[in-house]
Amino acid sequence: MQRAKTTLYFTVLLMFLMLSAPLTAQKKDKTKEKGNAANLPGVVWRDPGDVASLNLLYGAGGKEHAPDPNGKFTFVKEDAQGTSPKFDVTDDQGVHWKVKLGQEPQSETAATRLLWAAGYFVDEDYYLAEFKVTSMPKLHRGGKFVSADGTVHRARLERKSKEMEELGTWDWFANPLQGKREFNGLRVMMSLVNDWDISTNNNSIYEIGDERRYVVSDLGASLGKTGNNFTRSKSSPRDYARSKFIKKSNSEFVDFVMHSRPFFLSVINIPNYRARTRMEQIAKHIPRDDAKWLGQRLSQLSEEQVSDCFRAAGYTPEEIAIYTQAVRKRIAELNAL
Repeated sequence: MQRAKTTLYFTVLLMFLMLSAPLTAQKKDKTKEKGNAANLPGVVWRDPGDVASLNLLYGAGGKEHAPDPNGKFTFVKEDAQGTSPKFDVTDDQGVHWKVKLGQEPQSETAATRLLWAAGYFVDEDYYLAEFKVTSMPKLHRGGKFVSADGTVHRARLERKSKEMEELGTWDWFANPLQGKREFNGLRVMMSLVNDWDISTNNNSIYEIGDERRYVVSDLGASLGKTGNNFTRSKSSPRDYARSKFIKKSNSEFVDFVMHSRPFFLSVINIPNYRARTRMEQIAKHIPRDDAKWLGQRLSQLSEEQVSDCFRAAGYTPEEIAIYTQAVRKRIAELNAL
């Protein structure tokens, strides 16, 4: 009897080891893949080709990847991360989307198109005035943007690609792209769109194919006015148009306007105060030639293309006109350096 129990024990143990071997190998493979990803070339920019032919109404994903506002969307889960209400859905084609509500959907949709037009990698963002979601529960955040029948209002939908793996975040002050013209151009773009929340948490590294793409993956806190907690804004056409772009320049370098230092009484939170104050350096001491290079590329955009960025984001005709004029004015300032 004891011998039979011993035989049974070793048989079960052998079966367990045989079944767990593939899982162990899979874990090793994943670790190996992560290690290999670190050796892939890091890129932040790619020549988009004929800038004048870019379709900025649909952006990086194009018309073929745009969500169908009349399609079927199914709720997956709510996302508690960040300051904006977010949740995940899938459409009837099996595509996964990250939905963002609140103040940022319009500004983020427009800003991604401006960065993409300049040649930078961005998420595939689309704005929908409304669409319906089945199995929609009561959200912990953003419930006011959802009707009782599951209709979601004023949302940004970010398309998730199966070919893309997110590796982590990157730091503006410590990355392999420092000093490169294209990276300096990205620094200028942050000031051009008035993005005041340029923290590490809003930057992502994506592994796609045989490269690591450095992406500013959250551009929602833009197209308003930079400043502290009491003076800054986002998705505000008039604030954006009234704000200054270039602070000062000389024959070699340019400082752009970027206010992110918190109100002085909030210095009690020393780590946040230091981090926010340091952000302002991202827009300073940028080589004049690099800033001018970016301006020359953006100057290839027509007035209609610039307008399409804001038309795609659901702004009113009056707001589109204000933004278009302000953006074209900033591009002209770059070219005048």
